Amino acid sequence: MLDLPLNIDYTGKTVVITGAGGVLCAEMVKAFAQSGARVAALDLNEDAVRRLADELKNEGLECTGYKANVLDAEALEEVHKSVLAKYGPCDILINGAGGNNPKATTDNEYQHEARPGQKTFFELDAAGVDFVFRLNFQGSLIPAQVFAKDMVERQSGNILNISSMNAYTPLTKIPAYSGAKAAISNFTQWLAVHFAPAGIRVNAIAPGFFVTKQNRKLLFNDDGTPTPRTGKILAATPMGRFGEASELSGAVLFLLNNDAASFITGVVLPIDGGFSAYSGV
Repeated sequence: MLDLPLNIDYTGKTVVITGAGGVLCAEMVKAFAQSGARVAALDLNEDAVRRLADELKNEGLECTGYKANVLDAEALEEVHKSVLAKYGPCDILINGAGGNNPKATTDNEYQHEARPGQKTFFELDAAGVDFVFRLNFQGSLIPAQVFAKDMVERQSGNILNISSMNAYTPLTKIPAYSGAKAAISNFTQWLAVHFAPAGIRVNAIAPGFFVTKQNRKLLFNDDGTPTPRTGKILAATPMGRFGEASELSGAVLFLLNNDAASFITGVVLPIDGGFSAYSGV
């Protein structure tokens, strides 16, 4: 009988997840903890990851929350020391920290529709654009520099980056975020090639449309009704709905499993309800 390597068991593995205080990455923390891993949940919002860790500990699972700024290499090295002391070397790194910023977002989708007082392309804040690029690109590069050293020493490990549908086709209003996520897809491929001889696999997921704290105001009005943008998104998503955060977990657990996905590296996997497959016709 064929022995299929589909038993997802991460017992004994140390998993480091940045951006763990957010909706999507918090679900990944839960999935890995429930799969037996020792999870280090990192986020700038210390309260959020401490609460998450306490919730999982109450269920008898292994998780610790750490305050971490992914743009501060020195501070991240200190977090690395703490994780090493508690859980041992990092086996898996998920670079979940990222996001957009209102200063890098236009108010209008098209320039010809601009009205007085709106922030158009010409009013985009250079510092805001720079922040979005640093948060998404360097916010993945720096943690990889810190935690992948553990993997190189043992010639084994996995890194998962978070790209986006924006990386394939830029969305209106958010040029900096779209460009930054395109850079993440490219960086994933670069890093996969760079680390392949060291026994480290590097992949990414490209989520479609999920409702998070950061995009809720773009998708829903204050009274909870959907914005016109939501209508466009759902019309272009064959499954006709937003994704649930838990629907990322299966793909993530698969891609980071050295038995089930041992020959997969350098891929960016869409998880989008068919959005990237649909031409609109």
